[in-house]
Amino acid sequence: MQLALQQFINALSLGSIYALVALGVAIVFSILRLANFAHGELMTVAGYTLFTALSAGAHWVFAIVAAIAASIVAALVLERVAYRRLRNAQPLTLLMTSFAVSVALQSIFLLTFGARPKGIELPLFVDAALQIGALRVQWLDISIILITGAIVLGLTFFLRKTVIGLALRSAADDFRTTRLMGIKANALFIGAFALSGLLAGVAALFYFATVPNVVPSSGFEPMLKGFIACVIGGLGSLPAAVIGGFLLAFLEVGSEALLSDSFSPYLDAIVFGIAIIILRWRPGGLFGVRLTEEQRV
Repeated sequence: MQLALQQFINALSLGSIYALVALGVAIVFSILRLANFAHGELMTVAGYTLFTALSAGAHWVFAIVAAIAASIVAALVLERVAYRRLRNAQPLTLLMTSFAVSVALQSIFLLTFGARPKGIELPLFVDAALQIGALRVQWLDISIILITGAIVLGLTFFLRKTVIGLALRSAADDFRTTRLMGIKANALFIGAFALSGLLAGVAALFYFATVPNVVPSSGFEPMLKGFIACVIGGLGSLPAAVIGGFLLAFLEVGSEALLSDSFSPYLDAIVFGIAIIILRWRPGGLFGVRLTEEQRV
């Protein structure tokens, strides 16, 4: 029972990170139909910013704010420099561009910071734990779960109750009609990328709190997991992205707990294999929405 509860908490914590990454990917995809594979590099930007600020002796609060701000700025720069002129391009062109941007950013990180891992000196309270009988739960896991829940609720309120949020939801459903109603395309895309950068920055803080070192390719694995979570849940649906993130985490943690250590090297392959089976059964994802031809443009 104790072990099961511990694994449940681990899955919730990991799922929270995957959910935030999946949300960041899904927000951009829902409007631009762009699978932004450079989303992981936004997390890497936040990681290197956190490393630089803490190494310079900055207070951890300032380092956190700087990391999130750097991720948002990087997302806005990507939108302006790499994607703005390609809004009406074919999906394959957008896909190849996102790959190219991802590789280019990793090369910049490599030239700037080198290939060696940069250890992030986190405050001591990050490792503090809550003892409940024989169960030991890290405060970090509790914080990740609670903050992610607050972000999801806040994002839901923002999308349902604010003018900008309603415009983003409307654009996700029918971008052409939204523009005809007087909503500027630039404002929509900037808002989507800013939200994506914010979520990437928060997810990066949680990720690097659990893996306290950063390398040029640090963002690739969480981005891949977040994208797969979107696909499992159903691309184009924000609630589905969150559900997909938690489902993927429970599959991963559950497989690791149930399988013997000899299967550890194949854990990702097993989890992705299960995801393929789900997609074979539901090609559009568990909660996927069929897109019309107008929505695909």
